[in-house]
Amino acid sequence: MIELHLRGKVAAGRQADLEAFVAETSPFYEAPGGIRVRLLWSTTEEGRFIELIEYADQETYDLDQERVENDPTMKAYLERWRSLLSEPPVVEIYRA
Repeated sequence: MIELHLRGKVAAGRQADLEAFVAETSPFYEAPGGIRVRLLWSTTEEGRFIELIEYADQETYDLDQERVENDPTMKAYLERWRSLLSEPPVVEIYRA
C-alpha cells in the first residue's frame, strides 16, 4: 500500500469549504478503484489538516499520478483545492 499525506492549513473560515470539497471530489478521486480518500483535522491547531490518499499498490499510485499530470478535470480540482489553503501543502509519500 502507498499512502500520500497532504498536510496543510485552510484559509481562515474555510474548514467547511474544504470538507465540502473533499466530499464532492472523493468519488472522482476514488473512481479508478483501489484508492481511498480521508480528511483528518488537527486537534491542536485550528484549520490544520492531513488529507490521506491511500492506494492499494504501486501500480494504482502510478496510474493516479498520470491522472494528476494529464487529466484536465483532476488539474481543475487541484487548483480549486489549493485555493482553499492558506499556505503551500506539504506532500509526503509512505509505503506500508
